[in-house]
Amino acid sequence: MSRLRIFTENDSGNVLATHESHAAIADALRAVGVRFEQWQTSQPVAAGASQEEVISAYRADIERLMREGGYKAVDVISLSPDHPDRAALRQKFLNEHTHAEDEVRFFVAGSGLFTLHIGDHVYEVLCEKGDLIGVPDGTRHWFDMSESPSFVAIRLFTNAEGWVARFTGDDIAEKFPRMVASASSQAA
Repeated sequence: MSRLRIFTENDSGNVLATHESHAAIADALRAVGVRFEQWQTSQPVAAGASQEEVISAYRADIERLMREGGYKAVDVISLSPDHPDRAALRQKFLNEHTHAEDEVRFFVAGSGLFTLHIGDHVYEVLCEKGDLIGVPDGTRHWFDMSESPSFVAIRLFTNAEGWVARFTGDDIAEKFPRMVASASSQAA
């Protein structure tokens, strides 16, 4: 189940609000400029699926998004719990960073934890299969896939180079919950 938890940036132990319905999550995120939608995952793909398999399965959705958003590049991140580089890939996304463009991800399988640092609040978004999240350019954030990742996400970029991060150097990400892999995909 998708979930949004909101904290103040200085108190990771005190949840100000929790939302579990897609409508409530979308409304709360829209208020801070973040896109959150529930889409159909009509083509079955498993964690570890190749980029070509995923792009082929979701070509119509990808092409529509590229036209609508002016995206120039697309890639797929697909990780299973036995991926040999899972620890290094997890570490790459765990520190707070920004992008010079919107970051759009559509989860076609599994789950991942996006944490957004907006103003003096932190928005922890557990994204599940069927969730599309659009993080505006310049938004401080980090992403966790747990020590045992299991997800497939399509990523769209306006920059033809794809994923390019600018790390903030702030250690805030270390102070907030990490994703813990489990049957219910809940964060710690």
